Amino acid sequence: MVLIKKATQAGQFVNSKHVDTLLSNYKKERWVQNSNHIGKADSLSVWYSLDQLQAFLDTAKATGADGVKMYFGVYDADTAGEEKYEDRQTIVLVATKAKELDNGVVIDKNVYTNTGNKPEIVAFNVGRLCPPTCTSGGGDTGFDLENPGILIDTRDNGMIVI
Repeated sequence: MVLIKKATQAGQFVNSKHVDTLLSNYKKERWVQNSNHIGKADSLSVWYSLDQLQAFLDTAKATGADGVKMYFGVYDADTAGEEKYEDRQTIVLVATKAKELDNGVVIDKNVYTNTGNKPEIVAFNVGRLCPPTCTSGGGDTGFDLENPGILIDTRDNGMIVI
């Protein structure tokens, strides 16, 4: 008999300096290259309401999940929903359940539910991407005016503020 251990704990609350460092590192090390690659400003954030997240978490728990993986993804023409989201990165949340393997290693398996026809993954996506949809300062500005960002030297392409 294989005993399933309770999901291991991961994550902790962090301070503003920690967040600022992660975002600055991302902008310098990934965002500039991503944006150059797709030919427009890539998304820097994905927003979901607390009610939406709670509904997803309630659904995940009801299907036996004990955790959530957050995958990075990229919209294509079929998944974007709106043309302005096409080619931009997003985050998809997938319900998981810890499972202990015979060798004692615990893995987090994606959770599926039976929809009648076939099993379907318990997942959540389609948040509000910024850019292109940033609400600080009024709409589709492409900039989060509350967090003006940092100056980046893109070498051959000059300086940009993100």
